[in-house]
Amino acid sequence: MGGRNLITRAARWSAVHPWWAMTLWVVFVLGALVVGGMTGTRSATVSDLAIGQSGRAAEIAKDGGLENRAVENILVTPYEGRLDQDRARAAADDAAGALKGAKGVTAIGKPVPAPDGSALLVPVTLGGDPETASERVQPLLDKVEKVGEKHTQVRVELVGAGSIKAGLDDMLSEDLGRATGLSLPVTLIVMVFVFGAIVAASVPVILGISSVLAGLGLWGVASQLVADPGPVTHIIVLMGMAIGVDYSLFYLKRQREERALGADNIDAIEIASATSGHSVMVSGLVVMVSMGALYLAGHIAFESMATGAVLVVAIAMLASLTVLPAMLSKFGRYLDRPRVPLVWRLTQRAGTKPRLWSAMLKPSLRHPVISLVLSVGALLALAVPAMDLKLKATGVDDLPHSIPAMQANERLTESFPSQADTHTVAVRVPDDQAGRLPDAVTALVERTQRSGLFVHTPAPEVRTSKDGTVVTIAVGTRFDSNSEKARESLTALREDIAPGTVGRVRGAEFAVGGSDVAYDVDYRANVVDKMPWVLGVALLLTFLVMAIAFRSIMLAMITVVLNVLSAVASFGLLALIFQRTWAEGFLDFESTGRVVAWLPLMLFVILLGLSMDYHVFVVSRIREAARGGLPIREAVEQGITRTAGVVTSAAVVMVSVFALLASLSFIEMKQMGVGMACAVLLDATLIRIVVLPSVVTLLGWKTWWPSRLAHQNEARPPRIPALLARRAPIL
Repeated sequence: MGGRNLITRAARWSAVHPWWAMTLWVVFVLGALVVGGMTGTRSATVSDLAIGQSGRAAEIAKDGGLENRAVENILVTPYEGRLDQDRARAAADDAAGALKGAKGVTAIGKPVPAPDGSALLVPVTLGGDPETASERVQPLLDKVEKVGEKHTQVRVELVGAGSIKAGLDDMLSEDLGRATGLSLPVTLIVMVFVFGAIVAASVPVILGISSVLAGLGLWGVASQLVADPGPVTHIIVLMGMAIGVDYSLFYLKRQREERALGADNIDAIEIASATSGHSVMVSGLVVMVSMGALYLAGHIAFESMATGAVLVVAIAMLASLTVLPAMLSKFGRYLDRPRVPLVWRLTQRAGTKPRLWSAMLKPSLRHPVISLVLSVGALLALAVPAMDLKLKATGVDDLPHSIPAMQANERLTESFPSQADTHTVAVRVPDDQAGRLPDAVTALVERTQRSGLFVHTPAPEVRTSKDGTVVTIAVGTRFDSNSEKARESLTALREDIAPGTVGRVRGAEFAVGGSDVAYDVDYRANVVDKMPWVLGVALLLTFLVMAIAFRSIMLAMITVVLNVLSAVASFGLLALIFQRTWAEGFLDFESTGRVVAWLPLMLFVILLGLSMDYHVFVVSRIREAARGGLPIREAVEQGITRTAGVVTSAAVVMVSVFALLASLSFIEMKQMGVGMACAVLLDATLIRIVVLPSVVTLLGWKTWWPSRLAHQNEARPPRIPALLARRAPIL
C-alpha cells in the first residue's frame, strides 16, 4: 500500500511482529527502572531552590560558613490550664537526657521558659546537612515520645523544620498512595463502560502504568542534572496515567471501529495509526513543547517539572505508536473478552447516530452566532475573578494542620512569638572594611529593637565569620507569614533599615532572606515577571505545531484562542474557590486568601497539553469528514458525534484522577486537583460541544486556510485519502 509514513510503517511492523515489539517494550521499561534505581533521585537543596534576594542572602551566609543549622526544639506544654513548672522542668530534663549523645545531636541548649509561662523550650542542634534533617529526625522523635509516655501530666514534643518536613512527607506519601490506588480501579471502571469488555478495558490502563514506571525510572537519571524539588514524581504519575490512557483509548477505539466496519485486524490497526496515531503524535508534540516553555520560568522547580512531564509524555506517545499496535494484533478477537453484560450491547452501536450528542450540537450548528456569544460570555464571566488572582509560595503556615508536627508548631509559635518567622540579614564586606561592620550591625539591631514590627525578646542573633567579613543577623517577627504586617517588616528591612546601616559600609553587599515571607515575595515576583514569556512561548509553539500538522494557520489560531479561554476561566474558578471561604467545608481546607504561586503557570501548560488530546482528535475527525466529501456543517456534526464518546471517556478519566488529588490535605495538591478538574471539564464540554462547532460552522471551509482543503467547496468534494478508500467510508 502506498502513502505510508513513519507512523503507519512502525504500527504495521509492530502488528506483524508483536512478540518482538512487546519484548522490546518490557526490556525498555525494566531497563529504565533499573537505571533509575541505580542512580536514585537527586533532591533539590535550599541552594537549588534559592531565588531573588532571599537566595543571595543564603549564598552570602554559606560563603561565610554561616549557613543555617538544623535545630529541633523540645517543647513542654500543658494539656489544659496553666503549666506546672516543676513537672515541665522534670520532663524537659528527661527529654534532653534521652537525646544527649544520640546520633546526629551536636548540642542541647538550656531550658527557656515562655514569656507568659505557658511552655518550656529546649533547643536541640543537629549535625550534618540541614537539608537531610527530615530523614534523620525520626529516632529523636521516638525518644521524645517515650519520655512523654512517662510524664503524662504534661505534653512533651519535638518540633522543628526537620520534624515538620518529615510529617509532611509521611502525610503526602500516605495520601498520594491512597489516591493512586483509587485512580487505577476508577480508570478501569471507566474503560469497561467505554469498551464493554475486560481485556480491551485493561489495555489502556496497562499502557498508562508502564509509561509511568518508565517515566519514574528515567526521571531518576534526569534528576542528576535537574534536581527534584518534590512534586515531580506526582506530576509524572498524574500526566503519565492521564495521557497514557487517553492515547491508548483513542487508538483502540478507532481500531475497534474499523474492525466493526469490516477491516481485518492488521488493516484496522494501520488505519488507526494513520488517523488516531497521527492525532497522538501531534498531541504529544504539543504537550512537550508547551511544557518545554517552563524552562523560561528561570527556576529549578519549573525546570524539573517540565523535564519530568516531557519524559513521561514522550514515553506514553512512544508506547501508543509502537507497543500498542502489537498488543492489539496479538490479542485480536480476544480484546472483546470477557464481555460485560448490558454494557457490551451499549458499546456495539458504532454505525448508529448518537442522538444525545446530535441534539446537544443542534443549537451550535443552527445558531452558531448566538451559541458562540453565549458560551464565550459564560467563559469570560467565569474568568472575571481571575482579575483579582493573588499568588503565594507555600510556607510553613500553609501546611495541613492535621500533621502532628504542625500542631506542635502552632503551640510553639503561640508561646514563643519569636519563633513565628525570622528574617536573616546577610552582609559581606571587603577585608579592609571588616572593622566597620560591627558598628553597622549594632545600629541595625538597635533600629529593629525600636520598631514594633520585630520581636524584642530575645534580641536578634548575630553570627560572624572567622575572618569578620560576613555577618548574619536573625531578626524575629511577631506576625504570621501570611499577614500583611510580616511583609511590611520585610520591606522595612530591605528598603530602609539594612540600607541605612550595614548598607553604608563601603563595598558592602547585603540581602534579606531566611523567612517564609521573604521567599514568598521573591518567588511571586519571579513568577509574575516570567509568566508573560512562558505563556507567550507556550502559545506560540502550540500555534506552530498545529499550523504545521494541519497546514492551517486559521485552525492554529482557533486552537490558541480556545485554550486561552478555558485557561482563564479555570483561573477564575481557582480564585473563586480558594481565595474565599464558601467552599472550605465542602473541600475540607482553610483558605489562605491566595493561590499557590506556581499553579497558574503549571495549570496553563498542562491544560494546554492535555486539551490537545481530544482537540486534535476531534479536529482530525472533522477534517477527515470534510476531505471525504461532506458539507462543512455535516462534517462538524459527524466529527464531534463520532468522537463524543471517546472524548467524554477521556475527560471522565482525567476529571476522576484530578478529583482524587482534590481530596488530599496538602493545599498545593488540592488546588491543582480542583483547578485541573474544572479546566478539563470546561474544555471537554463548553469548549468542544459549543464553542468549537460554532466557530468552525461560522468559518466554514476557511477553517482550513491556507491548506488546499480551504479552497474546496461543497459542490466539488475532495478525494478520499488512499488509505481510507479501500473500504467503506467510516463517515
